[in-house]
Amino acid sequence: MSEAKRTIIVNEFTNGILGPEVAMLGPVQSGGTIIANTAPGCWGPMISPCIRGGHEVTKPVLVEGAEIGDAIAIEIRSVEVNSLVTASGNDESIDGRFVGDPFVAVKCPVCGELYPETRLEGIGQNAVKCAKCGADVAPFRVSNGYTMAFDSQHDIGVTLDAPAAEKAALDAHNYMQIPDNSKQNPIAAFAISDMPGLISRMRPFVGQLGTTPSQNFPDSHNAGDFGQFLVGAPHEYGKTAEDLAARTDGHLDINRVRAGATLICPVKIPGGGVYIGDVHAMQGDGEIAGHTCDVAATVVLRVHVIKGLKLDGPVLLPVTEDLPYLARPITPCERKAALALAAKWGMEKLEETAPISFIGSGATLNDAIACALQRGADVLGITVEEVKNRCTVNGALEIGRAPGTATATFLAPVELLKKAGLWEAVQAQYGLF
Repeated sequence: MSEAKRTIIVNEFTNGILGPEVAMLGPVQSGGTIIANTAPGCWGPMISPCIRGGHEVTKPVLVEGAEIGDAIAIEIRSVEVNSLVTASGNDESIDGRFVGDPFVAVKCPVCGELYPETRLEGIGQNAVKCAKCGADVAPFRVSNGYTMAFDSQHDIGVTLDAPAAEKAALDAHNYMQIPDNSKQNPIAAFAISDMPGLISRMRPFVGQLGTTPSQNFPDSHNAGDFGQFLVGAPHEYGKTAEDLAARTDGHLDINRVRAGATLICPVKIPGGGVYIGDVHAMQGDGEIAGHTCDVAATVVLRVHVIKGLKLDGPVLLPVTEDLPYLARPITPCERKAALALAAKWGMEKLEETAPISFIGSGATLNDAIACALQRGADVLGITVEEVKNRCTVNGALEIGRAPGTATATFLAPVELLKKAGLWEAVQAQYGLF
C-alpha cells in the first residue's frame, strides 16, 4: 500500500535555499491536496539575514510518481489572505552589510557575522539588530514606501498615515499574522508612511510557486533575471551561466497565478518538490516598484503528475477572464461565423484551438520574451516564427516582473496540445469540447 497521503498540510519553511539537498515533506499522492500556510515573501526575509534567499518559502513536498522529465500540474484551488496589515516599497541596499548580494549573503558590519541572527529593538528602519553585537544589520532600507491595512473581507486596502503605521509597527507580528515557524522580522515594524490615504483593490496571487531546481538556489533567485546575480558571485551560492539551466522559474511574480489558475511545472529532481510562498495582496503587471504587498496566506493546491511532459519552465493556464482578449477560447457563434467565411473561400476545415501561456525569464524583458517564445516552440514542436505569429493574431505578450519574467499566450492547435501531452489539463481548465 502506498505511503503517500491524500492531503499534506505544510507550515514549515526553508532557510531561503531550494535544491536537491533540501529535505522534502510528503509524499502526497498525484491527485492529492497541499494546504500551505505561507509567510510573507520579500521584505520580511530581506531584513532577516539568517534567511539566505531573499524570500521565505515552504518546505517542498514530494509528489508520488513524479520523475525527472515529467511535469506536475498545480491547480490553485484557493488563496486566502491572513495578514491584516503589511508594508512595502522601493528598496535601497546598504553597502558594507553583505557579500556580493544583499538578498543572499548578509554580513554584520560590526562583528562580521555571516547570516547573523537578529532581534527587533523598537520600531523604524533601524530596529533590526545583530543578536551577537547589537549593530544595525538590515541590508536594505525602504526609500519610498507605505504601510497598508486590509478590510475584513479582503477586498480593499488603504495606506496608513504615520500615527496609524506606528500603531501597526508596535504589534507588527500580530497584524501581519506571521506564521509560528517563520523566522522573519515583520516589515510593518519599519512604520513606513510615505504615501498615506491611497486606496487599492485586493486581488491576491502567488508570487513563488513551482518545483525544486536541480541545483541549490536562493529561492528568490530561482528565475532567469534574479539568477543573473549568482553568476560569478563571491558567496557560497555563486554559479556559472550554464548552471542557470537548473532553475525551474518558481519565482514568477505573475499576477495571473491566482485562485482558479493551473500552473504546470517541470520535474527536475525525483518527486518534483512543490513549494509555495510570496503571496501578494495585489500587483500591477511588471511589479515596477520591485516589491508589492507581501502577506501571510493559506493556499490550497491540487497536484497531478503528467508523465513524459518534459518542460524547461512553467506553463500557465490562467482563469478565462485573465486571458488576453485575442487568446480567449473561440465561442460557438464565432466559430459558426468563421466557418461561413471560410466556405466563401472554398475552405471546409478550420483549426480547433485552446489557450496556453508559456512563461519565460531572463536577464532583461527581451531575454524573457525570447525564452517564453522558445519554450512554446519547443513544447509544441513548431518554429519560433510561428509562435510569434500566433501571439500576434491569437494572443499577447505580457510582463510578469521587470526586469525579466514574461508570458507568451496564444490559442494553440488542439492537435499540438494533444501531441505534447497538455490537452487533458487544458481541456479541464477551460471545459472545451
